[in-house]
Amino acid sequence: MDSHTFTLICVYILSGLLGLCVGSFLNVVIYRLPNNMSLANPGSHCTSCQYSLRWYDNIPVVSYLLLGGKCRKCKSRISPRYMLVELLNGVLWVLSVALFWESSVVYACAAAIVSSALICIFFIDLEHMLIYNRFTLIVAAGGIAAMFTDSGTAWYDHLIGAAAGGLIFLALYYGAITVLKKEGLGFGDVKYAAAAGLLLGWQKFILAMLLASVVAAIVMSALNRIQKADKQTEHPFGPYLTAGTLIAMLAGDAIIAWYAGFLMNLIM
Repeated sequence: MDSHTFTLICVYILSGLLGLCVGSFLNVVIYRLPNNMSLANPGSHCTSCQYSLRWYDNIPVVSYLLLGGKCRKCKSRISPRYMLVELLNGVLWVLSVALFWESSVVYACAAAIVSSALICIFFIDLEHMLIYNRFTLIVAAGGIAAMFTDSGTAWYDHLIGAAAGGLIFLALYYGAITVLKKEGLGFGDVKYAAAAGLLLGWQKFILAMLLASVVAAIVMSALNRIQKADKQTEHPFGPYLTAGTLIAMLAGDAIIAWYAGFLMNLIM
C-alpha cells in the first residue's frame, strides 16, 4: 500500500468518525432549536425521566444499539431518528471526502458541512415547517466556496443559480398569495432556494428541483391516499428540496452527464 492510499484511508476513517460525532450534536440542534432551548444547557438527558446521560450513553450509534433504543434508567423508547441522523451524517461526510477530496480539499470540507446543515433543515422542516436562516446561511457559504473550488461548474453558473432559485420561488410565493389568497410555501423556502442555487449552479439546481418535485408528488399522493388527508392539509416542500439538493451536490454532474449521453444515444 503506497503512502497516498494510506493517507486517503485515514482521511476516510477520520471523516466518518467525526461525522458520527457531529451527527450526535445535530440531534441536539434538531430537537432543541425549534423548542427554543439552549444547545449547551442542560447536558444530554432523557426527555422522559430527565436522566443525565453519561459519556458511555453518548457514543454515536453504539450506545443506541447497546441500550436497545431505550433509556438506561426509565426504559422509555428513544426515537430511531437519533441513530439515523448520526449514521446519515457519518456516511455523507465520508461521501463528501471520497468524491471531492482529491480535486479540492476545501470543496470536500464545504460539502460535508453543508450536508450537516441540510440534515437539520430536512428534519426540522419536516416536523415544524420551519427553515432557520442560520442553516440557509451555511448553505450560502458553501455556495461561495463552491464558486471558487467546484471544478465541474463555472463560477458564474453559481450566481445564475442563486438568481434563478430566488426568483422562481419568489414568483411561487407571491403567485400562491395572489391566486390562492394564502401562502403556498414559506419565505424561508425562497431564501433557501437562492442559497441552494448558489451552491449547485443553475444546471444542478434544475436537477434538484426535478428530483424534489417528482418525489414530493409521489409521497404526498401516497400520504393522502393512505391517511385520507384533507386536501387542505399542508405539507412542507423543504425536506424534498433539501434531499434534491443533497443528491445534486454529490452526484449531480454524474447524473447530468449520464442523461446527456442517454439523449445523444436516442438521437443517434
